Amino acid sequence: MPLDASAVTAVVVTHDSAHCLPTCLAAVAACGAAAIVVDNASRDGSTALAEHLGARVIRSARNEGYGRASNIGVRAAASEFVLIVNPDLVLDAGAVKALLAAAERYPDAGLLAPRIEEADGRFFFQPRSLLSPYLHNPSGRLVLPEGDCCAPFLSGAALFCRRDVFLALGGFDETIFLFYEDDDLCRRMADSGRALIHVDAARAMHGRGRSSAPEPGRIFRSRWHQAWSRAYVSRKYGLPDPAFGMFAVNALKAAGACLTFNRRLIERYGGSAAGAWAWLTGRGALAREGLD
Repeated sequence: MPLDASAVTAVVVTHDSAHCLPTCLAAVAACGAAAIVVDNASRDGSTALAEHLGARVIRSARNEGYGRASNIGVRAAASEFVLIVNPDLVLDAGAVKALLAAAERYPDAGLLAPRIEEADGRFFFQPRSLLSPYLHNPSGRLVLPEGDCCAPFLSGAALFCRRDVFLALGGFDETIFLFYEDDDLCRRMADSGRALIHVDAARAMHGRGRSSAPEPGRIFRSRWHQAWSRAYVSRKYGLPDPAFGMFAVNALKAAGACLTFNRRLIERYGGSAAGAWAWLTGRGALAREGLD
């Protein structure tokens, strides 16, 4: 008997996401799936809104980061499958049904993901990953799939899997606060012998970078974690340490940006330099966020 959407719980991590949450949760409900919202200390009424929209809400007193909060939601779910989605991602009505059908069609799949389209009409498909142990594509040549296919990487914006498989693998690496947690999970899933499957019939629209409302210092903080996490996963998988190079290049760019008084570029390059320097000097991402 085919599985239906009652076997699926969507896990949505929020942080000041009230502006996009209604559309996301409405789409989940239209697919027939339940929703758990794990809120990372929002200040914009996201939790009350999520409850009003029928989601189960788990409140965190502080921002736990994306992977850690996702793990909380998956552990709280009771369904056979979980669908981890960003609050700025909107599923098509048939997306969950298509993912379930693909899970039955590809029993060796560890992670599955929908076809993610951007608001400007582009189709997101990453042809390579820093951590991919197979399907090598050194040049990053982009050839968009015309149907289902194995992939070297699936975006954390939308990941579908069996709950027990996710938990048996340990979920997202909780040392990471933000960035590269999806690359790391994909690598561990591939290393366990399971496939990463792009499901072309499952469609979703993604408002890239709009999960959280803008706030002062957000660019600096984001780039800090991006640099730190890249250095962390590189060491974890025996790759060359990129931290010194990232620090040197971005420190120079930040100095140049200071001459132009371009605040956005100062935050961008300064954040990357600071994250790389933190790695080089032994400071952890969780310590920066007060989570140690």
